[in-house]
Amino acid sequence: MKMDKITLGAVNTEPGSSLNYKTGSWRTMKPVLTPENCIFCNMCWQYCPDSAIEPADPKTKKPIVIDYDYCKGCGICVQECLANKNTNLKDALAMVPEEK
Repeated sequence: MKMDKITLGAVNTEPGSSLNYKTGSWRTMKPVLTPENCIFCNMCWQYCPDSAIEPADPKTKKPIVIDYDYCKGCGICVQECLANKNTNLKDALAMVPEEK
């Protein structure tokens, strides 16, 4: 069988195409930020599997930004948030029910 006759499967031939598919409507829960509690650690940004978080800037004290068009509501960001893990700090991220 010749290679040009084989149908490609599970191959992304268009890099960056995920920006064409907004997947946020799938979730039932979503992460919500309390900006004043953000410690600018960017752990949520590093662990987000959907790249739905814009990183915080510790120099300008700008907290993270969540792009709900792409956030699927997995909650990994909430689990990895250092402010949430430190008992001396208040939670920066929390999962809340998605409102229709």
